[in-house]
Amino acid sequence: MCGLLGLLTSSGTTEDAVSRVDSAMHCLRHRGPDEHGTWNDDDLIFGFNRLSIIDIEHSHQPLRWGPPENPTRYALTFNGEIYNYLELRAELARDHGAEFSTEGDSEAIVAAFHHWGADAVRRLRGMFAFAIWDTETKDLFLARDPFGIKPLFLATGSGGTAFGSEKKSLLELTELIGIGLDLDPRATEHYTVLQYVPEPETLHTDIRRLESGSFAWVRAGEAPRITRYFTPKFPAKPFTPGSEQARYQEIAEALEDSVAKHMRADVTVGSFLSGGIDSTAIAALAIRHNPNLITFTTGFEREGYSEVDVAAESAAAIGAKHVVKVVSPAEFAASIPEIIWYLDDPVADPALVPLWFVAKEARKHVKVVLSGEGADELFGGYTIYREPLSLKPFEYLPAPLRRAAGKLSDRIPEGTRGKSLLHRGSMTLEDRYYGNARSFSDAQLRAVLRDFRPEWTHQDVTAPIYAQSRDWDPVARMQHLDLFTWMRGDILVKADKMTMANSLELRVPFLDTEVFEVASRVPLEQKITKDTTKYALRQALEGIVPPHVLHRAKLGFPVPLRHWLAGTELFDWAHQQIADSQTDHIFDKAAVTAMLNEHRDGASDHSRRLWTVLCFMVWHGIFVEKRIVPQIQEPVYPVHV
Repeated sequence: MCGLLGLLTSSGTTEDAVSRVDSAMHCLRHRGPDEHGTWNDDDLIFGFNRLSIIDIEHSHQPLRWGPPENPTRYALTFNGEIYNYLELRAELARDHGAEFSTEGDSEAIVAAFHHWGADAVRRLRGMFAFAIWDTETKDLFLARDPFGIKPLFLATGSGGTAFGSEKKSLLELTELIGIGLDLDPRATEHYTVLQYVPEPETLHTDIRRLESGSFAWVRAGEAPRITRYFTPKFPAKPFTPGSEQARYQEIAEALEDSVAKHMRADVTVGSFLSGGIDSTAIAALAIRHNPNLITFTTGFEREGYSEVDVAAESAAAIGAKHVVKVVSPAEFAASIPEIIWYLDDPVADPALVPLWFVAKEARKHVKVVLSGEGADELFGGYTIYREPLSLKPFEYLPAPLRRAAGKLSDRIPEGTRGKSLLHRGSMTLEDRYYGNARSFSDAQLRAVLRDFRPEWTHQDVTAPIYAQSRDWDPVARMQHLDLFTWMRGDILVKADKMTMANSLELRVPFLDTEVFEVASRVPLEQKITKDTTKYALRQALEGIVPPHVLHRAKLGFPVPLRHWLAGTELFDWAHQQIADSQTDHIFDKAAVTAMLNEHRDGASDHSRRLWTVLCFMVWHGIFVEKRIVPQIQEPVYPVHV
């Protein structure tokens, strides 16, 4: 695990460039407090901060490896974990005579690349973002894991191509790279609609992200050449009569194998436990490998916004030691600037905050945690996935009648029962569904966003994804869309950023290519029923997950944001953020203030819209205005936990 930063120069490395890269690594200190350094040759500079998890004593970075005739041909810097590295090392040694001088997973990556080329990435089970420099051919190879668990930012300018685990480190090198600091207006509008900045965009025009499931070749003085190597598909196969139990067993075995491999580490592994089926399943399987497993959960004192009691009951049922962190409104507000600094770009998901606090608590006990992200996208867990069932009657209406239903819904007063159903039934799936984030309508956004462009819609992001799934069932299409939008834009960003902010490695066993292969074949009727979601997964987990959790509704780490923004907890804080922000050229601050007052008075629930704007204002105050200066502590943790 590593915070990496690198620069492939256009005109050769200099002492000044090496010094600047080394200085910029300080922005990534939380990602790897165990080891720090830089390495360079005449063309390339690598910087790294290492969080040592596997082969602590020997797998230093950047790692040098090569065949016997040139044993230092390659240099690797690597952020992540390869869970099948033992199997890969054995295969490479047996079939290719590869020799290794460490016990870690890093050498498996480089040896695989040497013998299999770019196809090596398809053989890796894990989470990763890495860079391999070939000192013979002068080629730089960059790759990111299939689902986008680990981030990688890119910027190419007159000075070369820079790449790093966090955007803030590239912002320190803009002069060296030869790029500007202009904000991207389209990415800004996408953020206000989606509540996150969709890949490959960032809020800075000249900095992009290498997309999930992609690799890139880079040569000095040239733009990266990017190739997608993983394209998820959902080739659902009906269950034949009598095959149900075998298919459920197949799901359980795939998940059990994934958890077993995700437990590989030379340090203690714990588990997050929210009280729902996904995290409970992971913890229940993990304790088979570590009987002293510690689980962690968080919540709030307000009734209805905590699963602390359920999580504690689950921990007791599986025999795990359990640690709880309760977050107060004052702690919540005070943490926001620091959290947004860690994020790089704002993500308007308030669940970030309790996740940051529980990660901070967990790091006192362990260095690695497992979590249940990805189960909803793979097995059909979101309640919204049941919407096609309720809207199916509209599919039988001729197109003119569907359009008429939409116009009729516009005349029905807000809050009237049936208005939303009529409106959404009049729309195609491509028009109505763009992930779990539904914040501003066009009319609401036009009122607060000064340069609102109606042609910049969610379909900029979703249309190319929907084009790949035209013949699939609607739920599979929604799952597929979420893999490319909500999951990698929100879920995995907050998972990575909030845990690494606390020098804690988070592993997600559901997001394993072998688990996905099994999940992708689950047919519609085994995902969504009129009564439940994730039906096949729930059946597969009988006997693994305690009964009190198996059929509970999803809750997660909910935040009482609606109440706090209307009350003494956050109203004054929000009002002050709006007043102090220098974003008048982006937002109509009077309209935002009016929205806040309406929310306080109970006229309308604007909590998600307000939070979206407030997070952007704090981000702008930190990274653009430099008015807000978060107090970022130096990480001080024991190497072995």
